[in-house]
Amino acid sequence: MDASGFVLMADYVPHVIQEIRYHSTYNFIGDRIDGYEEPCAIVTLEAARALRSAANELFVMGYQIKVFDAYRPARAVKHFIFWGIEDQDLRMKPYFYPDLEKQELFAKGYIAKQSSHSRGSAVDITLLDMKTGKELDMGSPFDFFGPVSHPDCRDISEAQYDNRMLLQKVMVRNGFNTLDCEWWHFVLADEPYPDTYFDFPNCAAALRK
Repeated sequence: MDASGFVLMADYVPHVIQEIRYHSTYNFIGDRIDGYEEPCAIVTLEAARALRSAANELFVMGYQIKVFDAYRPARAVKHFIFWGIEDQDLRMKPYFYPDLEKQELFAKGYIAKQSSHSRGSAVDITLLDMKTGKELDMGSPFDFFGPVSHPDCRDISEAQYDNRMLLQKVMVRNGFNTLDCEWWHFVLADEPYPDTYFDFPNCAAALRK
């Protein structure tokens, strides 16, 4: 389970902007997540090529891809699970899951006990408008756990829904599948490692070993 089939996203995807949330404390747990040694996006070569195609299409339309997460070490998923058991820690509840209990995050599919991100071909992204320099309004922020984050939710404005559909259509057209509870989550349809969950650390050095 080495990293030989993985690349740095920035080396392949033009104009990509990275805000790797799990390397920071601004996430639903409130701590840097295990395995995120650097704030860089890593993906399989196949996912990088497909994402490059999507990025080029979006760039012509005036948008850049902003990535919040890509490859996620299996140890990071374990961090999520242990946090779910430690139910006293509710620091970030008002910001990311105000209407749900922690245990519901797993039961309702918002947090997986085995993540497609650990297979290396999943990305969490949004779009940046190059004219304004701001993220498109998608109707809910990244990692907000609740029905409003479902891609097909209509309890948002028409403009917000249109923004979601713009992102979704381009990503699907370039070979990605969607997730029914997160507008930001996409997985390469033809994954090179559909049954393998990697655990090398999220850092550039891991790709050079």
